[in-house]
Amino acid sequence: MISGLVQILLFQSLGELVSKFVLPTLPGPVIGLVLLIIWLVLRKGVNPELAFVADGFSQYFGLLFVPAAVGVVLFLPQLKTNALAIVSALIASVILTIATSAIVVRFFSAKATEVDS
Repeated sequence: MISGLVQILLFQSLGELVSKFVLPTLPGPVIGLVLLIIWLVLRKGVNPELAFVADGFSQYFGLLFVPAAVGVVLFLPQLKTNALAIVSALIASVILTIATSAIVVRFFSAKATEVDS
């Protein structure tokens, strides 16, 4: 368990360093997560210690939404004032995401059929 936790903290620390000195526009934890994923792909698997810690963390993901919910309640007057703009932006982003995903899937499925032929 300690080994898995050390791995997670190591990659988060690396992400923070990269964010501080190389890519200041990206958050350190995001960079650390990408580095961890790259490391796991290169190793072709997840070791049991890391899997154990990740499973433990995933049981408590619901708690991560509590601060966001508090933020929504805190800014409720501003949200009511700008409700139409917020709903419009949400609908447009969902439509664009679905359309982009469909285009990407169609592109990669066409590439896959070319390779199979």
